[in-house]
Amino acid sequence: MRINLVLELLDSPGQLVKALEPISVYGANLVTVIHKRDYKNENGKVPVQLTLEGEHEDLKKVVDRFEELGFSIIELDGVVRKEKITTIFFGHIVDQDLRDTMDRINELDGVEIVAFDIKLNGEEKSTALINIEADIGKKQIVFDKIAEIAEEKELLVINEV
Repeated sequence: MRINLVLELLDSPGQLVKALEPISVYGANLVTVIHKRDYKNENGKVPVQLTLEGEHEDLKKVVDRFEELGFSIIELDGVVRKEKITTIFFGHIVDQDLRDTMDRINELDGVEIVAFDIKLNGEEKSTALINIEADIGKKQIVFDKIAEIAEEKELLVINEV
C-alpha cells in the first residue's frame, strides 16, 4: 500500500529527522520526501510532502505517531485534513481576559490557535490577528464560538470570507 501526505514541521534543525523516525520504527518505506523550506508560513512551519509504502496497519501506526508527536497532517492521500482560519478581534482585548478567549477557542475539539498577534495602542482599543487550524468541517463551529466570545466581551470581530 502507498500513501501520500503533507506534514507541517517547524523550520528548525532536527525536525525533519524527528518526523522520519516513525517511518523506520514501524517498518514503512520512504519513497519520496519533498521538504519545501521556501514556503514557510507565518508560524515558522514548512510543508513536507512524503510518500510512504508499507502494510496498511504499519502506515496507520506511522500516521498515528505523527499526530502523537504534534505534527500537523494537512493532507492525506489528496484529502485536505486541516483548514486555516484567520480572524481579527478589535476592542479592549487584554482587559477582557485574553487567556480566557484563547482557552475557549482551543477547547473546541480539533481546533487550535497556531498564532495570536496583538497590536496594543496604549489605553486605546487593541487589534488581535488570530490564526487557527481546524479539522475539515469545523469552520462554522469556530466562527460560532468566536461570535459568542466577541458578543460577550463586546469585541468587534472580522472573519475571513
